[in-house]
Amino acid sequence: MNRQLLVLLLCFQWLFLVAQPADSTWLLRPDRVFDGTEIHEGWVVLVQGQFIRAVGPVKDLAIPANTRRIDLPGTTLLPGLIEGHGHILLHPYNETSWNDQVLLESEAERVVRAVQHLKATLDAGFTTLRDLGSEGAGYADVGLRTAVEKGLIPGPRLLVAGRAIVATGSYGPKGFAPHVQVPKGAEEADGVEQLQKVVRDQIGHGADIVKVYADYRWGPNGEAMPTFSVEELKAVVEPAKSSGRPVVAHAATREGIRRATLAGVETIEHGDGADPALFALLKEKQTAWCPTLAAAESILQYRGWKKGVDPEPERVRLKKQTFRQALESGVRICAGGDVGVFSHGNNALELELMVEYGMAPLQVLQAATAVNASVFHLDQQVGRIAPGLLADLIAVTGNPAEDIRALRNVRLVMKGGKRYK
Repeated sequence: MNRQLLVLLLCFQWLFLVAQPADSTWLLRPDRVFDGTEIHEGWVVLVQGQFIRAVGPVKDLAIPANTRRIDLPGTTLLPGLIEGHGHILLHPYNETSWNDQVLLESEAERVVRAVQHLKATLDAGFTTLRDLGSEGAGYADVGLRTAVEKGLIPGPRLLVAGRAIVATGSYGPKGFAPHVQVPKGAEEADGVEQLQKVVRDQIGHGADIVKVYADYRWGPNGEAMPTFSVEELKAVVEPAKSSGRPVVAHAATREGIRRATLAGVETIEHGDGADPALFALLKEKQTAWCPTLAAAESILQYRGWKKGVDPEPERVRLKKQTFRQALESGVRICAGGDVGVFSHGNNALELELMVEYGMAPLQVLQAATAVNASVFHLDQQVGRIAPGLLADLIAVTGNPAEDIRALRNVRLVMKGGKRYK
């Protein structure tokens, strides 16, 4: 087959997948269904238009005459997976350093890369993504969200934070002479009045989420230290909450986690310095934790660690200990890997590490679907397979409740009733 004919066939295939009638009715017939909570053998799922119409044994369902059947032998059907922590405008740091991405790559280049990242994410079975900061690309993530919603580009549903909020002098790029002024990877703000103004401005620019850095690497020796007081963090939470938007906090130190939780943020991102007492506080305040295991391991590997060959680094050992403490505490754990630090489309790495660090595969599947949907206020739309919810569905070969690596074998991706893979 020549190259021109192949391209033409691929174009026709793409048009078929994305241009289905709005009232298409599908009966999906896998071996089993994971509904966001548990596995059901022998169930089928009826999809009509954008929504799930019915779920259960085929004998119990009324199947319309015009229904198209999709047989999926050997597969498990799941709700579309939800990536809880991503950066669609970043790519792996072993390709280009974070500083050079912010300072040397044009916004146009970064948007082109992001379009590719979004498709890779969707193809991997992640139909929703929480993007937690454009990292120097302004509100490009807002525009990309709109492009996906309009059907201009394929990608997951996006919740975007726009420009994260950082304390003056804390964030990068750094390392330049005092007379050199460089763009920052986030928006600087200080004090109650200025922080509230910035939050309102970000909301006005289309942010779904407000992200604040409760600590960062600005200590005397470059170590992570808290950046905002509890009062300042409350000043971020108050106007965001009033507008119906959650606040999430980058927090790696014990004190940063404590302050952010007391201020009322909804999720703690990273949380390396957490301990049983802090997890008890998170649980009391109904604050969820997003551990980002994959980013931590990826960065160590970029620095030369050979997993499975070299001794386990102290950071990994401590991360495993923290993860076990979180499991024992009963705090809600989100699934989010900080993808962008590592390759988009490799999102399942975080879920595999969650199992490796001690969580049961079924719990991991719950975290990546129903739990994430609940924490992100999306549980009336996605995250479960139930009548009335959006038909965001994936099928994978094998049973990921027994072997989480089955999530790598994506056979079908459906978002809002349209097939994308």
